[in-house]
Amino acid sequence: MAIAVKLDDLLHDRRMTLTELAERIDITLANLSILKTGKARAIRFSTLEAICEALACQPGDLLEFVSD
Repeated sequence: MAIAVKLDDLLHDRRMTLTELAERIDITLANLSILKTGKARAIRFSTLEAICEALACQPGDLLEFVSD
């Protein structure tokens, strides 16, 4: 079981770069990159909220449960 992060797809749909998102939500590019590549082990609700607000999406648009 795994949680897939669909940040890349959302950024592409909104024609936004990872750098632009990092600046908008005031998070380091390195930390956002870790999340985008699926290497993050956790995410703060405040970070999730900021991403959803910046991308006008719901948490379910960003995260997906993938069964083995």
